[in-house]
Amino acid sequence: MPNLLQKRWYGYQTVWMFMLQLLLVIFVSYYNWILGLVSLCLVGVLTYNMLQAERRFRKELVRYVTDLNYRVKRVEGQVVGSLPFGLMLYSEDRTVEWHNRFVGGMYGRDSVVGQPLAELLPQLQLPQPGGRDKKEGHGGKTKAEAMVDDRYYELTVDQAERLIYIHDMTELAVLRERYEDERAALGIVLLDNLDEATQGMDDQQRTALIARVATAITEWAKQYRVYLRRLSSERYLMILNQRSLNELEQSRFVILDEVREMTADLKVPITLSIGLAFGTERFSELGELAQSSLDMALGRGGDQAAVKAGQRLSFYGGKSGAIEKRTRVRARVIAHALRDLMQESDRVIIMGHRVPDFDVIGASIGVLKAADMYKVEAHIVLDGPNPGIGSLMEHIGKDDALMRRFITPEQALGMMTQHTLLVLVDTHKASITMEPRLVEEASRVVVVDHHRRGEEFVSDAVLVYLEPYASSACELVTELLQYIHEKVEISPLEATTLLAGMTVDTKHFALHTGSRTFEAAAFLRRNGADTVLVQRLLKEDLKEYIAKADIIKHARMIHGHIAVAAAEPGRKVPQLLIAQVADTLLNMTGVQASFVICERPDGLIGISARSLGSMNVQVVMERLGGGGHLTNAAVQLEGTQAEAEKKLLAVLDEMEKEEGLFE
Repeated sequence: MPNLLQKRWYGYQTVWMFMLQLLLVIFVSYYNWILGLVSLCLVGVLTYNMLQAERRFRKELVRYVTDLNYRVKRVEGQVVGSLPFGLMLYSEDRTVEWHNRFVGGMYGRDSVVGQPLAELLPQLQLPQPGGRDKKEGHGGKTKAEAMVDDRYYELTVDQAERLIYIHDMTELAVLRERYEDERAALGIVLLDNLDEATQGMDDQQRTALIARVATAITEWAKQYRVYLRRLSSERYLMILNQRSLNELEQSRFVILDEVREMTADLKVPITLSIGLAFGTERFSELGELAQSSLDMALGRGGDQAAVKAGQRLSFYGGKSGAIEKRTRVRARVIAHALRDLMQESDRVIIMGHRVPDFDVIGASIGVLKAADMYKVEAHIVLDGPNPGIGSLMEHIGKDDALMRRFITPEQALGMMTQHTLLVLVDTHKASITMEPRLVEEASRVVVVDHHRRGEEFVSDAVLVYLEPYASSACELVTELLQYIHEKVEISPLEATTLLAGMTVDTKHFALHTGSRTFEAAAFLRRNGADTVLVQRLLKEDLKEYIAKADIIKHARMIHGHIAVAAAEPGRKVPQLLIAQVADTLLNMTGVQASFVICERPDGLIGISARSLGSMNVQVVMERLGGGGHLTNAAVQLEGTQAEAEKKLLAVLDEMEKEEGLFE
């Protein structure tokens, strides 16, 4: 019995009461001893009755506690067995030692004692004996979820007692899944080249064509339970839930191929671009994200779907080549905007991607010339010598005035002010520029690029001229030069540099060329571009040719038309040489795409990918963490060359199973 109950009868209050009574008896006895004797007897009788009452209370309390303890022990097994949740004890070797009836009902048998936890609850990851789980919470308890026979259970593991509490949370899990499945998603469908495809048609033919495409899109929407609302002849609004969106992603947006194949008889087949977004409760934000996804799909060349889900951005399609649809009006508007930005700046800093190529140098010199026309101080950032541009820089070095305009990244950082304009050429990713800190510190950034837009993008740029339909950044800059000033005067060296950048990126005008490419080349030729000098700059070194041949001899064919080559393990190969080998493999009979894997001097594993247009190598490289263009892409990986090759082959096999590698 607790001391609190044992001592309760002679607490301080009782003692003081008896002392007071004794004092009263003494006081009364002082005046009348007979009355005092009677009072003393009464106090004695009262004390005796109080002691007897306390003894009876103790006996009754002991009897009550004993009876209650007996009843608890009698029903303990029955109560534990009939609890509305499971209890399971496991041993140090992770096998079941004991459980109540709830656990047996989970598995439809009387007992699972002796069964390993790894088989009964495979979702439960217990730490090794003596270790601590990184999900461990307060009191050494870990929570997890498990599914047994289509029912969901929450597991709470007390590691100190090796005890598992199991709660049935099926209703909550079903509601949670229903909530996730029914979350709203918004999308925009755009016929991204309707004007080009219907050029030359009369109104009746155009209407009939649009009706055919609209019917196909409507049937596709009904199949996947998507509400579709036509906003214009070339734009549709999609309202759907996450379940329908998941089904669309699993189907990899077959409507893209259906519409393209349906209109394949046209001179320019119609292609769709789709932007979808979900993950937020506000429809206004969903609308903005959907438009952003559509812009991303268009920036990558169209004929694809972009899905924005929180931080995840996925792309589907994009198997066809980009169709040139730039207008000279846009080039003129961009040129005038760039002119105004330059005139408002104290200086212009021009920068490209790391390990610059001919396209970066040519485009940078073109922008430099534009700034010179308005007498704005301008400089080009160059992060050091590069064998890929050695011949070009050697030729530029003969012009002292031009050579002095090249500065190091450290010098550029020292020149940056609040009114400095930073122009990025041939890239839109800050992380791969020569000096990412310049992008962070610049208050105004202009992007001039021809690559398909990737997930990473300079979001706060004041002016973006991103045209994936262009052959090169040099082509874009050449067009801007024609509109940025009334009287354009460029030197033969500047024109030759721009032409060299176009020549390299188009593989001597064989790939990525449109009518505008040749118009830009003609403008440069009229301004003194030396085509013979371009050929001399692009001449190959005999040692490099032999080195390329050593890599090419290890090439093998996979998936019918894909050539994969890897250098000998341990051999260091410059990135430029890796790219040249990939270009050379495309010249082989039967090769539609090429991948070259080599270890670079910096220790990274470089993969260069090329194709003739029937395969989108950009998608392949993006799955490995890289990027680029539909026919020209690359990635740099950490690890060994064998691991990189294994990853590449796994991605190619996965894409072949999903939707095929070739268009």
